Amino acid sequence: MTKHHCLFYLFVLFFVPLVLTSCHSRKAAMKGQPGEIVKPQTEMAEKYSQIMGVNRNNIENGRLYAFIDQWMGTPYKFGGLDKDGIDCSGLAFLLEQQVYGITIPRMTSKQITIIKRKYEEDLKEGDLVFFDFDGRQFSHVGIYLQNGYVVHASSRKGVMIVNLHDPSIYKYFSRAGSIMTDTATDVSAGK
Repeated sequence: MTKHHCLFYLFVLFFVPLVLTSCHSRKAAMKGQPGEIVKPQTEMAEKYSQIMGVNRNNIENGRLYAFIDQWMGTPYKFGGLDKDGIDCSGLAFLLEQQVYGITIPRMTSKQITIIKRKYEEDLKEGDLVFFDFDGRQFSHVGIYLQNGYVVHASSRKGVMIVNLHDPSIYKYFSRAGSIMTDTATDVSAGK
């Protein structure tokens, strides 16, 4: 066997299982059923507590942060709904469904119609936050996390977490609120 073949086999033996294991652990992190609050893994709680400047104990919804972790950095694609690209309303649609067990409309223009408006200081995890980009009312949506932070699909940077009060996005902030459960479908109720 040549030196090249030996290196190839070493690569296959050691690195491929490592890659497969790391992919598996990311998917395994989303435990429980939609709507269920599951304690996050310690590393995940630490990571997101640092990003949002909160105590690690404030990161309580393991399903939420596992979902975000799986989608973080996914590029923006208008109309997209998979890891090749996703848009803002698609991210909100999937997050609400997979994390909270609630099916909301797919389009931002419909998502705005199912919220009960709130003042921004009253926002809670999972609330929808709308922005007016390109001079169009309610043209962008994100999901409120905590401590002023929102996860959204940025058209420039893909899925990311931002501070709502960051001047680059706050000037477009338009409206926010909680999903009215009587206007959305609770998918966990059908199970």
